[in-house]
Amino acid sequence: MTALWHAKEIVASNDIVVQGDTLPAIFWNAVKMRGPNVWLRQKHLGLWRSWTWNQTADAVHEIAAGLVNLGFERGECAAILSNTTVEWVWADLAILSAGGVSNGVYPTDAPNQLQYLCEDSATKYLFVENDEQLDKALEVRNRLPGLRKIIVIDMEGLQKLQDPGVLSLDDLRALGRDHLKQNPSAIEDRTRAVQPQDLAILVYTSGTTGKSKGAMHLHRGLVYTVRGYGALIQQDDTDERMCFLPLCHIAERMSGEYHGMYTGAKLNFVENPETIPENVREIAPTVFVAVPRVWEKFYSGVMISLKESGAIQQLAYAWSIGVGTRVANLVMAQQPVGAWLKLQFHIASLLTLNNVRKLIGIHRSRILFTGAAPISADLVRWYLALGVPMVEVWGMTETCGGSSGAQPNLIKPGSIGPANAFNEMKLDPATGEILVRGTNVFAGYLNLPEKTAETIDADGWLHTGDVGKVDSDGYYFITDRMKDIIITAGGKNVTPSELENDLKFSPYITDAVVIGDKRPYLVVIIMIDQENVEKFAQDADVPFSNYASLTRSAEVQALIQGEIDRVNKKFARVEQIKKFFLLETQLTAEDEELTPTMKLKRKLVETKYAEQIDAMYR
Repeated sequence: MTALWHAKEIVASNDIVVQGDTLPAIFWNAVKMRGPNVWLRQKHLGLWRSWTWNQTADAVHEIAAGLVNLGFERGECAAILSNTTVEWVWADLAILSAGGVSNGVYPTDAPNQLQYLCEDSATKYLFVENDEQLDKALEVRNRLPGLRKIIVIDMEGLQKLQDPGVLSLDDLRALGRDHLKQNPSAIEDRTRAVQPQDLAILVYTSGTTGKSKGAMHLHRGLVYTVRGYGALIQQDDTDERMCFLPLCHIAERMSGEYHGMYTGAKLNFVENPETIPENVREIAPTVFVAVPRVWEKFYSGVMISLKESGAIQQLAYAWSIGVGTRVANLVMAQQPVGAWLKLQFHIASLLTLNNVRKLIGIHRSRILFTGAAPISADLVRWYLALGVPMVEVWGMTETCGGSSGAQPNLIKPGSIGPANAFNEMKLDPATGEILVRGTNVFAGYLNLPEKTAETIDADGWLHTGDVGKVDSDGYYFITDRMKDIIITAGGKNVTPSELENDLKFSPYITDAVVIGDKRPYLVVIIMIDQENVEKFAQDADVPFSNYASLTRSAEVQALIQGEIDRVNKKFARVEQIKKFFLLETQLTAEDEELTPTMKLKRKLVETKYAEQIDAMYR
């Protein structure tokens, strides 16, 4: 439990690491400080490649100059449609260095969504990752008269393409080199002209209800927040970070790219989303930020492996995790860990816990962060028992990421921690809604002044839509979204997220949506974990031909009923789930039921599966 015992040593400071009042100013000052050091690493075709700060600067310089050569003006918008890659970072920093506005597009977005985002943001130049993303852009290009050029990052399979409106990233960089020969200070002049009050990035909300809204973030707010993160996350150029969440989402953009740029931490980009488990073990990040879905997946993998092990290994694990739990409980209670318990934990680590940490890839991690969605308190306790502090942070696109979070030696599982020092938080006395105020709060929604006025009141408080409570230590607890609270036909108020989080703690359940508003009892729609449930079926000789038949089998139905029974024991009778329905299609981020961050869209699910829901009440 070394990480927990010495947690006070990793409390960060607010000291300014890199000077600069805008993002491009910080980037170029960081390059001067760290030039020959490695900053970015990316795996491709099984091999890791590295880029120093100087090499990154060359790429950013040429891309920015290439855009200027094409006619890119200050204040214009350029968008990036790509998975999380090194080139995403290059394009983003180049757009900002040229004085433009950078907008990220989820790689899972459909052509019509791409069209809407480009129209709404008045995108002039569009970076696309490959031929797949280019096809989307070409499908809607005729409906985007303001789009001047499409730039393709990876031209594999497109060598014979001849289209005056399409340009390769290599050709754009060549244009940039030509421009810099004639105008060597062009980008330096552009960067110097960027002001803190200028619009820097657009981050579109997930759009769980209606069309996505473009949250506007100014350079001033972004710089203020990335410096404020220093009070929560301490890291420097000796740290290894793993980048795999969408860069168009505020979490990876702020805590990954921009905070890495500010602190110098190395950013390691996974080969593709399917190789995350393998890549995390290779990278062994020292600071690890992920969403609950990832932490749940790691946990379920360990639990499945444990079931396949022998009786002795299972007993050793049970004893070891028990020791870890006792240590974690003492640390969380701010009580000393005695020498005898320390010795037991050392033995437990040698026996099993070290292997569990290595199996996940967190054996070098001194702190884990979870956010973007609710997480089970039991899951947080499990990671603490392994010996690695897990901090739940909370924030929104509109708050520029994390607004709250505990120090690693002051964790309360189930709590999102106290307000971070760089912003204020309070509860609305009438509704219990969490309100946030600070320089980190966004400048409003693009082209939607009415929505902005609804969200930010006259005193500057952002109405988050999350309902919560706060304890005597100033620790906040999210109870639910205001729009999600269920009031049953009997008048009972139910917080669905509590039930859903407990269900997702199961290795066999990926996501769950509890239904019951104005209904006589609660039911739930469940998305099973395909890999783990298939393993269960194979081990139990359960026949199935496809995913749908797997969900319909009596044995799988009984398996999930058992998980629901486990959760129901924690709740009063009127709060228990009476019936369930298993989704018969394995969903991905490309399906309309899921947000790009892999959360089920409650309202859409309730509408799309209304017939199945009604059947559970008949």
